[in-house]
Amino acid sequence: MLRFLCKPHIITARNLTVQTLSRSMAGQAPQKMEDYFKDKKIIVTGSCAGMGEKITERLLDLGAFVYAVVEKEEGAAKALPRTKQIFCDVSNWEDTYKKMYDIGPVHGLVNNAGVAVIESFFDVTENGWNKTLNINARALVRISQAVAKNMIDAGIKGSIVNISSTISTRAIPDHTTYCASKGAVNQITRTMAIELGKYGVRTNNVNPTVVLTRMGKIAWSDPNKSEPIMRRIPLGRFAETDDIANAVIFMLSDYSTMVNGTSLVVDGGFLAG
Repeated sequence: MLRFLCKPHIITARNLTVQTLSRSMAGQAPQKMEDYFKDKKIIVTGSCAGMGEKITERLLDLGAFVYAVVEKEEGAAKALPRTKQIFCDVSNWEDTYKKMYDIGPVHGLVNNAGVAVIESFFDVTENGWNKTLNINARALVRISQAVAKNMIDAGIKGSIVNISSTISTRAIPDHTTYCASKGAVNQITRTMAIELGKYGVRTNNVNPTVVLTRMGKIAWSDPNKSEPIMRRIPLGRFAETDDIANAVIFMLSDYSTMVNGTSLVVDGGFLAG
């Protein structure tokens, strides 16, 4: 009987809570991308070409300040307004941490720097293996350690976006080391999401299919190589750099505040079949 008498009160309290939450949520208009990124500080590695260059360009268009991490000063493009170039060989464990930490607190990090050494399984070399894993996976960890430490110390609930690949989960010939490195990126991202999430720092992947950067167009120009992949993409095309930039911008922004430890696949349906 007492249980029955208490029920209406419980239901009433719950209804009031739901109504309060509903009113609160209804009054919160989504922030515009232009408003969110204005004066935000973002680090982009591998920013001088391809996807990194496009991501940097889009962030600048949205009003962000970008720390553009490039490997060598020689031949590097002149720094754009609202950017600062950081010259860093990300395969150097100690130097990388120091240079990233010395940047100070930022709101976002895009781990885009990467290499692809094309070797078949029986032709994998020690140099190819070390270079690929060091840059694609180990450097990502070292950079993120420094950046996340600064975010946490400054109380910034930032976002880290790691560029992975669809072939982190579906292998293709002649990419043994690359597939291994991007598989590692997926697991690193998940671990970071678990450990950094309690501080409000989110970590996610963006996993593209073939991207038509300048080098991508050259690498996949042979129909014998590209057609088997293209046939598995329901949308019938490879990704453009803008496709990847769109996904990265979403993951960096407040539009994805409840997204953590996941992979946003940008592949036109390649992995669906």
